[in-house]
Amino acid sequence: MGALTDFAAVGAAYSAHSLSARGRLRHDLVARRLLAELPTGSARVLDVGCGNGEMTLRLAAAGHHVTAADPSAEMLGTSARRVGARPDLAPRIRLLEAGLDSLPFGGERFDAVCCHGVLMYLDDPADAIGRLAGLVARGGVLSILTKNRAAIGFREALRGEYGVARGLIEHGAATSMGNLGLQTRGDAAGTLDGLAAEHGLVPLPWQGVRIFHDHRVDWAPGAGEYAQALQTEWAASTRDPYRQLGRLVHTLARRETERRSP
Repeated sequence: MGALTDFAAVGAAYSAHSLSARGRLRHDLVARRLLAELPTGSARVLDVGCGNGEMTLRLAAAGHHVTAADPSAEMLGTSARRVGARPDLAPRIRLLEAGLDSLPFGGERFDAVCCHGVLMYLDDPADAIGRLAGLVARGGVLSILTKNRAAIGFREALRGEYGVARGLIEHGAATSMGNLGLQTRGDAAGTLDGLAAEHGLVPLPWQGVRIFHDHRVDWAPGAGEYAQALQTEWAASTRDPYRQLGRLVHTLARRETERRSP
């Protein structure tokens, strides 16, 4: 489960992107879908690769208890500062410096295991999905957000970078330049669903994220325009053919509450 890069080196750039309108679209779309799959009461959630803590805080604000893990001390420090600024949420959040290959949970299981924006930095998703799936409790859900391999080249074409786009499309590229100036790898929704199924989870309908606005780097909409954009992205996120062109793919899979009889 080798990493393509040291993500700690781009922590500041990630935080800036996360706060941009494009970053907000990602978080709003993913949180809305994920929260719809969680119980209305308090769930136990593991957020692997929590970054600056954005999803952790959103989940805690919805009443869930969140264990937030990241291998980068810098990123975890950013999360800690944000959590410290929310004393109303802090009792529901546990921060842990750990990566995918060093999660120290033993027999502990979670009602939701999230791994958002991490798999594109690994050279293969199989080991990661296996580790994460093993932490999902009965009735719980695995939430994966990563780069959509099917849409590689689409952003570049919409930006007018035609030579780059053509090269990516004609060669069926598995990697392309990401938001943070790094080469990142894409996965197909069907591949991720298949890996989850191999580990005993039942795939749920997947979501395409940032279909129409991914190429708009300097997009700074007012509140009304942003609300309209979000509603349009949400409407398209679970419908073909639109979702197939999302920059990101959000797959979910649930572990059944009871074992099936042989």
